Amino acid sequence: MAQVKIYGIREHLIPIRERLSDVIHECVMEALQFPADKRAHRFFPMAKDDMICPTGRTDAYTIIEITMITGRSIEAKKRLIRLLFDKIRDMIGIGHQDIEICIMESPAENWGFRGMHGDEIKLNYKVEV
Repeated sequence: MAQVKIYGIREHLIPIRERLSDVIHECVMEALQFPADKRAHRFFPMAKDDMICPTGRTDAYTIIEITMITGRSIEAKKRLIRLLFDKIRDMIGIGHQDIEICIMESPAENWGFRGMHGDEIKLNYKVEV
């Protein structure tokens, strides 16, 4: 299970959100071996005044937070981050300096979905990749 939150300046984020969601999901499927039907993305378009950015960033500045069940290898998480940086740059046009990514992990027992506890449900994909 993974949940993705994407934050950006409204005027920049809204026009690209569908394509950006497709690219993010493509990266998650490739790096973490997620099935195509396991997409949970939430977009948070913000007013420019509410998105205070570090120096050197543009209006394309985008923050991606990925919360997922613990169990992926360091290599898989690094692969995901690298794929996100490069595919978002190449397919969406947002430069590396305007992308920030944070992966947060939580044990399966801290999750609940489909009416069950995360550590009791049988997933149709592997977490240990």
